[in-house]
Amino acid sequence: MSAPKMLYGFHAVGVRLKTAPQSIVEVYFESSRRDARMRQFVDKAQQAGVRLIEADGDRLAKLAGSHGHQGVVAKVQALKQVHSLDELLENLEAANLALPPEQRTPPLILVLDGVTDPHNLGACLRVADGAGAHAVIAPKDHAAGINATVAKVASGAAETVPYFMVTNLARTLNELKERSIWVIGTSDAATHDLYQVDLKGPVALVLGAEGQGMRQLTAKTCDQLVSIPMKGAVESLNVSVASAVCLYEALRQRRGG
Repeated sequence: MSAPKMLYGFHAVGVRLKTAPQSIVEVYFESSRRDARMRQFVDKAQQAGVRLIEADGDRLAKLAGSHGHQGVVAKVQALKQVHSLDELLENLEAANLALPPEQRTPPLILVLDGVTDPHNLGACLRVADGAGAHAVIAPKDHAAGINATVAKVASGAAETVPYFMVTNLARTLNELKERSIWVIGTSDAATHDLYQVDLKGPVALVLGAEGQGMRQLTAKTCDQLVSIPMKGAVESLNVSVASAVCLYEALRQRRGG
């Protein structure tokens, strides 16, 4: 069994409390807080049978490694994760085959090329969870890994969205294409925009870091490049905002919008 890790913040701890309370070793909370949000949180933790430990702000900051803990820190066991992208896609394919065609969910994957800011990664994971993406992929080099900051910003999505860091991103994109997943990258230079492409089928949406965009090899590996229309003075969107625009357009199309 892997060593316990720390989660902090109401959202991150609250999602674990909701989805896997048995994995929580103990919860530390700021006993001096008497507001409604803290009372509700403590009530839910007590109802779930979680061990509660009173602590002051300094101790919580040391446990969390951050002063942004909001008065809540949890020591948790790692959840069972899908071990590989292949395993995830095979499980999804098997699940779809067991359903009638109208109920099947084509793969929807977010690929991040060069996103190194943990706050951006956390926000992207939160968006991916909200839009129903099946996974987020990033290269092992030039990318942020999952840490406490990412988990805090993701508001629980770091626990629910599989995040795969791969050695060779271009090779992984080619493997997705071999599985009939259409790989669509975003680029300001694209001749078509996001709203002109069909996102209802199996698709991987590839976004680069803000400013630099995708690396050249990543862009060449994509099946198609699209742009996000920009009507104002700014030239680009933050990568987490761009991810939301792309993923929710895919969700809109899949829902028949």
